[in-house]
Amino acid sequence: MIRINENYLKLKASYLFSDIARRVAVFQEANADKKLIRLGIGDVTEPLPQAVVDAFHQGVDEMADRATFRGYGPEQGYAFLRDIIAQEDYQARGAQIAADEIFISDGAKCDTGNIQELFAPGVRVAVPDPVYPVYVDTNVMAGRTGENIDGRYQGLVYLEGTKANGFIPDLPKEPVDLIYLCYPNNPTGATITKAQLKAWVDYARKHRALILYDAAYEAFIRDPELPRSIYEIEGAREVAIEFKSMSKTAGFTGTRLAFTVVPKSCMAYDEQGNAHSLHAMWNRRHTTKFNGVSYPVQKAASAVYSPQGKAQTKALVDYYLHNASIIRQEMTALGFDCVGGENSPYVWIDAQRDSWEFFDLLLDKAAVVCTPGAGFGACGQGFIRISAFNNLASVQEAMERLRLVLQ
Repeated sequence: MIRINENYLKLKASYLFSDIARRVAVFQEANADKKLIRLGIGDVTEPLPQAVVDAFHQGVDEMADRATFRGYGPEQGYAFLRDIIAQEDYQARGAQIAADEIFISDGAKCDTGNIQELFAPGVRVAVPDPVYPVYVDTNVMAGRTGENIDGRYQGLVYLEGTKANGFIPDLPKEPVDLIYLCYPNNPTGATITKAQLKAWVDYARKHRALILYDAAYEAFIRDPELPRSIYEIEGAREVAIEFKSMSKTAGFTGTRLAFTVVPKSCMAYDEQGNAHSLHAMWNRRHTTKFNGVSYPVQKAASAVYSPQGKAQTKALVDYYLHNASIIRQEMTALGFDCVGGENSPYVWIDAQRDSWEFFDLLLDKAAVVCTPGAGFGACGQGFIRISAFNNLASVQEAMERLRLVLQ
């Protein structure tokens, strides 16, 4: 008899975005004549930057020529890409990250889920609430939690983000080993200052904890005082692993490229208290279970750092930030308190009622899809998230529709 991993049975029956898709499908079936505007999930809509497209074509052409064809590449990523990421994203900002501490992958979502394989089943995990569901569900699958009771998994430590604390949770009040942080935050759009982030690094150093830092949205930061990497904070190399993505930075959601940074000085411990290199462990895991991102995609990603690529990518991010500013301005004018929309592509809105009730109102009356905050955790109840990832005309039309419904 083949036994299943019964931890999967603990998972809530419906994944957030599957539930949204089901409700949207029901609406569309009943309202085939209505144009739906999707401002829910964080999928980009605009084409890849031209410099990226040109490099992509170059890479494909090289694969078509015997002299330049490439088969298996290094699992960690080609040196030309790792080198430029280290220089541009880290060393240029004063963060001492070496190229061989960077691991190229096909998505930050995958890496934030896969990284927990390095840690013992019994480690104590702290997750923010509201939370990106992948952090929670992958640890449920791994058996680090008990049952889900009243919307929370037993055994996890929930770090509550609220209006009162600006969605920057307080430090844990009980011992934890792994801490998930995400800034600019998904889903709330909140940002964290260097001083606030230093408090987390100091906590991790003091308690031998490890921070798993999701910086997938760092390209949206325009305030020069805000950190774009945790490694801008002194001491973070010893206690943090960072995840970054090209998905939102350069529109790679359908192209797939991200990277994870695991410094060589970042350690974890066995039962006897002996230190072990997480860099070496992740390298072993990566080379065993991953065959690398395709050469043309890595070639395209390297073009993001060219002079033309930088300008075009910034323009792309600015486009979505402009959308976000329109959403925030309109929702504020309608009397709703908002977080995000500045230095972030997400606007987190106090719905002043049940999250799913507000979701249904916007869907049924305005044919606009948002994301109910309750799907991100108990602290998300009463909020919705509106994404800036759509074209400008659709965002403007959506706001006109919401004005008619909510005024």
